[in-house]
Amino acid sequence: MNEQTRSGIGMTSARTRERLIDRLKAEGIRDTAVLDRIRAVPRHWFVDEALASRAYEDTALPIGFAQTISQPYIVALMTEALIAGYDGKKIPKVLEIGTGCGYQTAVLAPFAQHIYSVERIQPLMLRARAKLAELKISNVSLRHADGWQGWKSQAPFQGILVAAAPERVPPELVEQLDDGGRMIIPIGAKGRQALLRVTRRGNEIVEEDLLAVSFVPLVEGTEL
Repeated sequence: MNEQTRSGIGMTSARTRERLIDRLKAEGIRDTAVLDRIRAVPRHWFVDEALASRAYEDTALPIGFAQTISQPYIVALMTEALIAGYDGKKIPKVLEIGTGCGYQTAVLAPFAQHIYSVERIQPLMLRARAKLAELKISNVSLRHADGWQGWKSQAPFQGILVAAAPERVPPELVEQLDDGGRMIIPIGAKGRQALLRVTRRGNEIVEEDLLAVSFVPLVEGTEL
């Protein structure tokens, strides 16, 4: 990626980013820290150079391997829903399922003490690792593994964010959720998914329906 694109000239300019922030506010994103983070993270770094001019549109974009970089509104909403109630304090441990290109990881990083992120497609995981290192984000551990299984050795997690949609909530992820912890996850078949906030209160699981969404499916297994 050339230096002109990296430095934020033209379609990646501050004015372009500010238009995105104005749109997110209009769509209901209220947390100023989340908005500031969306403004600060260079989304154009996480897409192919050919798509850099579209990086600050509020839309999902392809990143290869039949995967997408999520719409900024959805990234902001999921982050806001996960950190609600922390009042500026960092979530101790967050599990992210579906690293993808690393954009959601980068947005979430300042709000967690440490993120454990799982990606089933190895080239995507390696690319995300390089991008996060370039941004000097050091509180993230990445793993090439099956997202359905979570990261049991690091459980329990106070927050879990799932960036792909299973048709049901994976019981392995519920088991890895700490008491009082919450999971943000899209659930449902393609074309009719709901974004849920799942909160664990002892043996009780409480589900809140946040909105209708469209995510790629959460596929079992791994891919080299």
